[in-house]
Amino acid sequence: MTAVVPFNQHGTIGNAALHDSKMLGLIRRTVAKDANNDEFDVFIAMCRVLRLDPLRRQAYCFIFKKRGKHGEPEQRQLTLVTAISGLRAIADRTGNFRPDEDAAELHFDDGAKDAATNPLGLVKAVVRVHKFSHGSWHKVTAEAWWDEYAPIKDEWAQDETGTRRPTGKRVLDTSGQWGKMPRLMLAKVAEAAALRKAFPDELSNVYEDSEVDREKFLDLSPAEAVEAGEAQARLERIGGKDTLIADFLKGDMEPLEMVPVGQFADRALAFIAQHKDEPSQITLWANKNRAALKEFWARAPGDALELKKELEKATEGGQEG
Repeated sequence: MTAVVPFNQHGTIGNAALHDSKMLGLIRRTVAKDANNDEFDVFIAMCRVLRLDPLRRQAYCFIFKKRGKHGEPEQRQLTLVTAISGLRAIADRTGNFRPDEDAAELHFDDGAKDAATNPLGLVKAVVRVHKFSHGSWHKVTAEAWWDEYAPIKDEWAQDETGTRRPTGKRVLDTSGQWGKMPRLMLAKVAEAAALRKAFPDELSNVYEDSEVDREKFLDLSPAEAVEAGEAQARLERIGGKDTLIADFLKGDMEPLEMVPVGQFADRALAFIAQHKDEPSQITLWANKNRAALKEFWARAPGDALELKKELEKATEGGQEG
């Protein structure tokens, strides 16, 4: 990823997007939907300082800890996410960065091999970068451990009744790049940590994409995706553009509800709390609301991640990722 430049004759949007009112509105609606006014101001300020363009997917705005676990005041945390090339570019612009001439140091252990969760037996990756400070170059080292970053999830399968249930096995999520390029992914995490360690002022609270768990709740089949899209189109036609269709298991008299996106997490968490001693009911609710959960992730990934964690706790085996 190259440094962002202002708008020019080649049509590059660049930093112009961070100063144009219409572009800022577009960023707010698409890349920073979860941010409140103050958080959005901070996100844009960070993008301006770091010269990252959200519209070119060089920066993502994530809001974590939107609500307290036990009713305490919310402890919202804004995190800016970029690609490893973005972190390198930011470090390079300081004029004090030099990458290591050696490849990442990868550690393997035959005892750690597991066909389902760690096919290569990767243990950790070690990466070094170099920073010029006080008249000389300094080596900065960081490591990333497989069991701390690899996206391991619970396996789900249909039982004899056709109901999807956890099998009790753990598997590596291969829907992304961790299953295809595990060495590269772990090395990127280690390099990102090394860059933050070397350049704390420039990269404080800036994370590489591989470090952030953004697993979707569920993977919809093409048919389910079409059904979800048609449902959303119907909502828009009747004025429910910012709502989700949800089933809170109230029976045949009131099977479906139109829930505003901003209230969906609170309603879901309330349902989980009400049925905390009935994990089967919570699992049933999650299965019946596959499309709604998928859409909620697309609209509010920060809230969706917190809800996913609560679903996993409540079902004692994790919701399908």
